[in-house]
Amino acid sequence: MKRCEMIKDRERFNYIIKNGHYNKDKNFVVYEVFAKENVYPHFGIAIKTAIGKAVVRNRLKRQVRSILDKNKKLFKKDKDYIIMIRNECLTKSFVELDSSLVTIMKGKK
Repeated sequence: MKRCEMIKDRERFNYIIKNGHYNKDKNFVVYEVFAKENVYPHFGIAIKTAIGKAVVRNRLKRQVRSILDKNKKLFKKDKDYIIMIRNECLTKSFVELDSSLVTIMKGKK
């Protein structure tokens, strides 16, 4: 994922979470909101500090970024997305996380 595709602004993060539609399963919660000025989709990844130490959280974020890069065709270019990682991800393999996130994105309305 390129740096320009990432959402780092706290205000934008909060706006998407408050006003966006969401889909969820045991591993992820994905918020999405329409953004008409986008040329490509923007992504934010959120994870609680209670999930684990920094090494664990960073590994999960790297895995999610890899899944996003591999499945960019599932995301609409005129939307912003926040992906919240849940506690269940700790016990899952990369393949299980990949199928979970893809299922959420295909199952959305």
